[in-house]
Amino acid sequence: MMKICDLRIEHYRVPLGIGERRPRISWSFERVDEDWVQQGYEISIQRDVNNDVEIFAADTAQSLYVEWPTRPLQSQESAILSVRALSHQSIWTAWSEPVQIETGLLDPADWKCSLIQATATTKEGEPLRPVRFRRDFHIQGPVRKARLYITAHGVYEASINGAKVGDHVLAPGWTSYDYELPYQTFDVLELLQPGSNTIGVEVAEGWFCGRLGFMGGQRDIWGSKLGIFAEICVTYDDGHTAVLVGTDHHWQFGHGPLLQAEIYNGESFNAAEDVTGWNAPSFSDKTWKPVVQGDMNLSILKAQDAPPVRRIQTISPQRKIKSPSRKCILDFGQNLVGWVECKLDGPAGREVKLVHTEVLENGECATAPLREAKCTDTILLAGTPLTYEPRFTFHGFRYVQVDGYTYDEVDISNFTAVIIHTDMARTGFFECSDPMLNKLHENVLWSMKGNFLSVPTDCPQRDERLGWTGDVQAFAPTASFLYNTNGILKTWLRGLAHEQHDDPAGVPPLFSPNVWKGSANIPAAIWGDSIINVPWDLYQASGDTTLLQGLYPHMVDWMTRGVKRHESGLWDPDHSQLGDWLEPTAPADDPGNGPTDEVLVSDAFLIRMTDLMSRISLVISEANQGSFYAKQAQDLRTQFSKKYITQEGRVVSDTQTALALAIQFSLFPSAHQLDTAAARLVHLIKRNSRFKIATGFAGTPILGHALNKIGQTQLFYRMLFHRKPPSWLYPITMGATTIWERWDSMLPDGSLNASSMTSFNHYALGAVANWMHATIAGIAPLEPGWKKVRIAPVPGATLTSCRASFRGPYGEVSVAWELRNGRMFLQARVPGNTSAEITLPGEEPILVGAGNHEFDVSYANPEWPPLPIYPPFVPHDDDEA
Repeated sequence: MMKICDLRIEHYRVPLGIGERRPRISWSFERVDEDWVQQGYEISIQRDVNNDVEIFAADTAQSLYVEWPTRPLQSQESAILSVRALSHQSIWTAWSEPVQIETGLLDPADWKCSLIQATATTKEGEPLRPVRFRRDFHIQGPVRKARLYITAHGVYEASINGAKVGDHVLAPGWTSYDYELPYQTFDVLELLQPGSNTIGVEVAEGWFCGRLGFMGGQRDIWGSKLGIFAEICVTYDDGHTAVLVGTDHHWQFGHGPLLQAEIYNGESFNAAEDVTGWNAPSFSDKTWKPVVQGDMNLSILKAQDAPPVRRIQTISPQRKIKSPSRKCILDFGQNLVGWVECKLDGPAGREVKLVHTEVLENGECATAPLREAKCTDTILLAGTPLTYEPRFTFHGFRYVQVDGYTYDEVDISNFTAVIIHTDMARTGFFECSDPMLNKLHENVLWSMKGNFLSVPTDCPQRDERLGWTGDVQAFAPTASFLYNTNGILKTWLRGLAHEQHDDPAGVPPLFSPNVWKGSANIPAAIWGDSIINVPWDLYQASGDTTLLQGLYPHMVDWMTRGVKRHESGLWDPDHSQLGDWLEPTAPADDPGNGPTDEVLVSDAFLIRMTDLMSRISLVISEANQGSFYAKQAQDLRTQFSKKYITQEGRVVSDTQTALALAIQFSLFPSAHQLDTAAARLVHLIKRNSRFKIATGFAGTPILGHALNKIGQTQLFYRMLFHRKPPSWLYPITMGATTIWERWDSMLPDGSLNASSMTSFNHYALGAVANWMHATIAGIAPLEPGWKKVRIAPVPGATLTSCRASFRGPYGEVSVAWELRNGRMFLQARVPGNTSAEITLPGEEPILVGAGNHEFDVSYANPEWPPLPIYPPFVPHDDDEA
């Protein structure tokens, strides 16, 4: 029998402290019944345990983003929800499992506290030493509910009576702090005790006032003082509520064993300066100093709607290496993001250093790619055993050099890697019969995990780690398949829009949060286009129109004022662009200077964005604007073809990227010109490139789809399986466990690319996974939110099977196919309240409803360029070299 599952509120994973008075309600379906379609629903809402249950009914198939059916919620109000659905056969499902929701502080007047700060104890331009704040308080009478509402200028960890509050790390996370500072809500009832209590909060500079950016970066971008803003609200057993304690002038601050904690450079910890019990009621704080009260803009406080960063996983070292210089290096076997928890012992004054790197070069930790980031945690021992774990920094690494012990003194069982990232729900899964492709997909997944840490970043290790817009626009379709990215990307896009709004010309910054704030933003196609196509990709994955509606004025502003146009309507050809960034033949020190005309790339994307603006306008009921953009796109195509396409169909920039963009974005005026371009692209791939990739950030995400469009899917398979550089599988032959920034970040001899911009964990080129999902597995949305699904796998190369699934808004879509004895066997699962168009090789599409479907058709392997004879791929534990 059909069952409702995953009852959810907006896009929250945990609906505690939500920021909406009228949150929308969605649900999914499992235990699929054949052709099951919802005809109506009932929502049960109990606003308080002492109130009656209200039932709200509707006759509709809608099961996503159902409007709140009753009076708005008030601050700190809770409700218990449950849902059941009626089928088209008039059969009710059982009631769903109940979900309890609770609002946070929805009005500025709800806050009864002040921003408190520590006076600076370091020289200007130096990192701020982490600060500990504390306050004793007393509880009179039994308490039935207690909430801590808290945020910080910096990154914090809170505790009550010595016990850590919650499981967040690096809270409150990184946002565009001038416009939005998220606060967190914690249930702290179990941590309180009758009588005397103590709250302690330790704060480090984090992103708020720490050094950020390349070429030395900047400090104090959003502020120069560490501070917290918090209050504990309780409900007593007799029903009355009160603010038990809030940040005010009664608090004090001091320091602990942390001498410094920086995002790029790591932590410095002196165990001799640790003070036990500082966050417990019995502590004497007579030597601590009074806090300073500061100003807090209450209008920017917002309930956190992105999942927090958490400790997700731990990994033990695989081996211990003695380097040529006799250094002890731990190999964790996986390039990851987080830190190392370690058990240390030794005489007082011994200094232990943990140096984190992604790769080895000549047997030593390769620190050159880190540039001006030290990525080093330093621990000064006090003569007693110590378990040390960083809390206010993070590193991108596979290898850790342990200084302060001899090689023989290091016991690898005392070291554990802790993996952290934004705690998004995993939604997409893929596996096929080829181990190399499985490893490629696994590497894409690891790069996403490492770079979706509070914001979507470009890399997690060097002196950068910025929310580059061009990177995420390339990867957004892949990201939104692998994980539910609605929370993290919605928050990031809001910040991007705010920073665009403040630009005099309506230009989004190249990265957000904008560490170059105060400077005019630089107009750049693809990068600026992220304000349009990232929301569109989220809409395709989620079916939620609210983000499109909210960002629409910013999209219009970018297209109207931000784009620097020529009188033709295309981009001004004299305006510098980033082009097909990191195309493999571009000079190492000039990665935007590849063979594809940068202006052609910009103009092609301008037409694509204009097409999207027409479609977005129609989605949000802006019909006149939709017609305007449709006409503009037609005019721009005319100008593009005059400028770049010959009558025979040759494109003036004769590259894989130029041809793929023109094919995928439908830029050819005639079928004859398209045929000519298709033949030319095939020629370039076969003859000039010898089946190797020749695209960068612009061309890589779309090349496979363009080849699909011209019936050359098997040709892209041939490229995908290539193992010589540049190719997707070459890094795997070199031991890569994540996606590299450059196709040749490491050279075949094991030496590193000489460029100062060389990362081994960069998700952009992993956008090929989107093609793997949509073509090999053959699943993709035909309608936004996966309301209608396309299932159309195209086997190729030496593959004999594939299975994939996507836990979408309506439920799980899955497909599994296998080739055996000249036949293709396919199993597909379609969730309730949806349909699917299934196309098998050589067959006409068929439309099916919800349920489990099986097919068995004859299948002949297509002819395609043969692969070279490669040795079998065997995953190994060797280092990257």
